[in-house]
Formats: sequence, C-alpha cells, structure tokens
Amino acid sequence: MIRFSDVWVEKNGHAILRGINLSITERRVGIIGRNGSGKSTFARLFNGIEKPSRGEVRLAGATGSDELRRHVGFVFQNPDNQIVYPIVTEDLEFGLKNLKLPKSEISERVDEVLDRLAIGHLRNRLTHQLSGGEKQLVALAGVLAMQPRMIVFDEPTTLLDLWNKQRLMSTLAELDQPIVVVSHDLDLLAGFDRILHFENGDIIDDGRPEPVIAGYVDRSKC
Repeated sequence: MIRFSDVWVEKNGHAILRGINLSITERRVGIIGRNGSGKSTFARLFNGIEKPSRGEVRLAGATGSDELRRHVGFVFQNPDNQIVYPIVTEDLEFGLKNLKLPKSEISERVDEVLDRLAIGHLRNRLTHQLSGGEKQLVALAGVLAMQPRMIVFDEPTTLLDLWNKQRLMSTLAELDQPIVVVSHDLDLLAGFDRILHFENGDIIDDGRPEPVIAGYVDRSKC
C-alpha cells in the first residue's frame, strides 16, 4: 500500500496539488485529467522524482525520495529520457551496477527481463536505432531489472503506433507488480481496478473506470 497524507506541491506560490489524502492498494490504477491538472506531478511523487512541499508519501514503511526511488519504478513518456547507454545490455546493466550486485546476478537479471518481454533479439542493438515501441520496452526492461515493488507509467502509449500500443497493453496486464498509469488513452484504462480524475490540483472523482471515465468525458465536452 502507498499512502498520501495531506500532500501539497507548490511552485512559485502556485499550488499544483492541494492536500491529497488517499491510499492505493489496487493492482491497476489509472490517472486521468486535462493537461495542467496535476496528474503528472502526482505520478512523480510515487518514487521521489517530485517532492511534496507539505505532507508525506509512504510506501509500506518507506518514505523519503531515496527510499521511494528504491522501491517504485518509473517509466517516462519518452524513453529517450530514460535510456542512457548506446547498447541495450549496457543500458539494462546500468542501474544494477549502481546497486553493486555481483556480475552473475546482473547477467541473470538482464537475461530474465529480455526473455520476459520477448526482446532478447535486441540485446546487442544500438539503442538509438530502435523503434519507438522497442525503446519503450527497453525502458520498461530497465525498470523491471531493478525488481521494484510498484511501477508508475507516464503516458506510455503517446509515441506508439497501434501494434506497439496493443503489445504494451498486453505487457502491462501480465506484470506482477501493482501499476499506476497516467494516460489520455481511455481505452488503455478501461479494464483497470480504479481511476483517479484530477482537475486543478484536486481529485474530483475516484472509483471504478466506467463511471469515472464517463464523468471525465462529460466534463470535457465543449
């Protein structure tokens, strides 16, 4: 369980998030809202990329940005912001080396995630030559190799074509970890356990996908 207790995020005297109080125990949670509603800022609180101005984020006893980052993986909208090294295996090894793991365990984890995502054929490819879908899977593989307890995705399908979107959706459905997904793609979130609708820094609706998404669509009509 991850809990947000009276969490505020303020920048330049402006409140981006306003007193968020909630607990998340569900396995598949979606976050929706208009641009500038605070949803991406909220997502970045999960693993300490963003820090509260006030309040606390706690994951089953872990608190503080370093602790959260250790337990919560984050997959960015643009994988180019996440991929560091020129060769796929080098990139997957990067975070594991920072953990000072034995070489044998690093190799084992890399092999496992490549096999799990069916991207073993990309092992020795140059990352800048990969397609958008391939890059997104490599970025996810890098997160999975760290064995996080939870994974947050920020607009994961924005740069993908239909085939890669469907492939990513299938991959998300098979993940063992609880996931939180920020998305404008309402089809992606339709089968989730819970949806949070953000507006002006507040959660204005929270519940099962069908009624929350329907309310969001109604509010978005001109």
